[in-house]
Amino acid sequence: MEFNLEEGKHPYDECSTLILPALSIGNVGQLAVDLLIASTKAERIGYLDDPNVLPCVGNDAYTPTPQGDLALPLEAYESPSNALTLIQQRSPVVKGMMVEFAKNLADFAVACGKKHIVILSSLDFGRWQTIDMSSGLQIYYLSNANVDGADDHCEKLGFKRMKEYNPTQKLWKYLNDLAEGNATQDDISSFEDDLEEEDYYPSLPFAAMFSSFKAKGLKVTCLLCYCSEGDNIPDAFQLAEAACNLVGMSSDTFKGNEGGKWVIPFSWQSVYGPPPDMSLF
Repeated sequence: MEFNLEEGKHPYDECSTLILPALSIGNVGQLAVDLLIASTKAERIGYLDDPNVLPCVGNDAYTPTPQGDLALPLEAYESPSNALTLIQQRSPVVKGMMVEFAKNLADFAVACGKKHIVILSSLDFGRWQTIDMSSGLQIYYLSNANVDGADDHCEKLGFKRMKEYNPTQKLWKYLNDLAEGNATQDDISSFEDDLEEEDYYPSLPFAAMFSSFKAKGLKVTCLLCYCSEGDNIPDAFQLAEAACNLVGMSSDTFKGNEGGKWVIPFSWQSVYGPPPDMSLF
């Protein structure tokens, strides 16, 4: 993985917390990072080039009057006033290369002196075992603060520990061994035909990223929400709010647009295409 700085830009040493998405159902993590970048007015300082990420290119996602800047697969943004670095991922990882990509990200984070990694992602609503919507959307977390994934700070914020995490379960253990260099990709063939329901969670991108950052001795917190495919913008607001609470940042300080506190990314105007031609009705 190569990090390319934009001309005239430089990384800020005070930005010790890194927030990034792990691609999953509904793209909630990516949408939440979009919100955080737009609302904190983070500036793009460069981009990452990794052979394990599929190439893509698009228009500037945040500026109403684009200056000709292109959006690339992996972009790095920084908000010095909030001590945050944010990475936005806009295209998927090559099949079978998720662990290698996660290890490259971990190497990058260590080289840049990051102290706390926050991973935003989503889980399939159909896999939710204990559904409780009495208090609205519930945020789940996974942390390496304790062996069982628990974290006192997350508990105080009202997040619920992902109880499906079991570091002794075969696939979680395999991921950990892979991240630490004690196993190879070929070793999974010995039990891939016996994958069970409990293997769903460690098979997701966030799990590979969690294991890789943890193996480098970094503090890692995953924030997760259950969702279905469809309009996941409300989920993104909830996940972005949870990320703000975790890092001690108040979304009330944002100078939002469209009558709210959040700055809605310009690219969201075309998420579902243009409105229908009313002359048809």
